[in-house]
Amino acid sequence: MTDKKTKQGQMETTLKDWGATIDSLKAEADKVGDDAKADLQSKIEYLEGKKAEMQARLDEFKASGEDAWETMASGFQSAWDEVGKAFEEASAKFNK
Repeated sequence: MTDKKTKQGQMETTLKDWGATIDSLKAEADKVGDDAKADLQSKIEYLEGKKAEMQARLDEFKASGEDAWETMASGFQSAWDEVGKAFEEASAKFNK
């Protein structure tokens, strides 16, 4: 199984990637029409909220003891996967 430091590094990298995706979507929002812009801004707000939620989970993960981190990591994985899918869908939809 992956050690805590490796998993933490993966999570931090993912959060940075999500931040870059949000920045890209914000730049795209400046280029689209009003209807698409409203939809895109709504998606950006949703993604920003999810990113903040995952940052809070990462902070919990960092604070966890060595014994608890594996249990926490497996519980977080489904949440990370769900949020990751939302980021992929948003990126695919608006980067056609």
